[in-house]
Amino acid sequence: MNRKLLLLTLCQGLFLTNNVVFIAINGLVGLQLAPTAWMATLPLTAYVAGGALSTALVARHQRALGRRRAFQLGLLLGIVATALCALAAWQRSFALLMLGTVLAGYYQANASLYRFAAAELVAPSAREKAISWVLAGGIMGGVLGPNLASATRDLLAQPFTGAYLSLVAVALLALGLISFIDFPPMPTPAQLAGGRRLGEIARQPVFIIAVAAAALGYGVMNLLMAATPIAMAQCSHPFTDAALVLEWHVLGMFVPSFFTGNLIRRFGALPIMTIGLLLNLACVAFALSGTDLMHFIGALFTLGVGWNFLYIGGSTLLTEAYRPEERTTAQGAMDFWVYSTMTITSFSSGALVTTGGWTSMNLGTLLPLALLGAALLWLASHRRTTQNGVPTTGG
Repeated sequence: MNRKLLLLTLCQGLFLTNNVVFIAINGLVGLQLAPTAWMATLPLTAYVAGGALSTALVARHQRALGRRRAFQLGLLLGIVATALCALAAWQRSFALLMLGTVLAGYYQANASLYRFAAAELVAPSAREKAISWVLAGGIMGGVLGPNLASATRDLLAQPFTGAYLSLVAVALLALGLISFIDFPPMPTPAQLAGGRRLGEIARQPVFIIAVAAAALGYGVMNLLMAATPIAMAQCSHPFTDAALVLEWHVLGMFVPSFFTGNLIRRFGALPIMTIGLLLNLACVAFALSGTDLMHFIGALFTLGVGWNFLYIGGSTLLTEAYRPEERTTAQGAMDFWVYSTMTITSFSSGALVTTGGWTSMNLGTLLPLALLGAALLWLASHRRTTQNGVPTTGG
């Protein structure tokens, strides 16, 4: 841990504070403002759809502006977006809320690259730990986010207006911190010209599975997490209980980051990702066993730990798939598929929980989890074949 990495970890914590508050309140604000109940999670869908649509633009800005200026631009747009959301809550405008959350997607897509930027601040031998340590900054978001949402929910006359305004201050603080980080220079245009095309990079088995693990792991997690505040309201749990569940969930997502990097270095990414898959299945078992507060806490905490193993494992695995001059292309491609999957699950979440219920939603996650299990087995088999000396098309 060096000074630059520490500051980036704090920025990650502030980003996750923003993220957690959005997740905690967007569905509830959507439920208040949407024309029909099934549209409740559309603001959250707009948030992740904005992220998906921004990935190519973010990658271009990263190359053109460099890491620091591009991250500053993302924070500035985050400030504008959260201010628009506050205005939407104040004026009770569903359309304005959708606009604000779409714009916030750029900030999300931009800040999601903090984990890859962390690997560039340390020696190559420490990249797993650097990714893990920066993601551990999410603990700050896990503690601060739900409490900030609860404390500012009724700060102003219109519910949740104060919560959105508090995120303006959070982004301003992150903007100050990121200004003190000197990132290594990005590859020059001449160096970028020597990189492979995305199609060639994406045909590598290691790239396919890294992206599949991150996208499906994030998609399942997002499907259940986005629906949790609504499902708990349906079960007559107060908002403070939903905030507590989300706090435990985010702690599950990021506390393991203190040791996930070491586990990956010792056992390899694939075994840790497999454990993450099994923890996702354990989450479904928890959720199907009841709807008391402890059932929600157990399910969402387990889901968080499973996501951590899959996401850090997938992000680490991706670093094997590209050369330095190809990093923005490969990283942007991964995040495009992550956010595209999240867009689908965010949209599905509101419809499933308000029509089919919490049980049906959890049962629906078994198919993508089964597909992910098959993908992990395929890569393990491919690598065994490669080690045995049989010709392959790539690692």
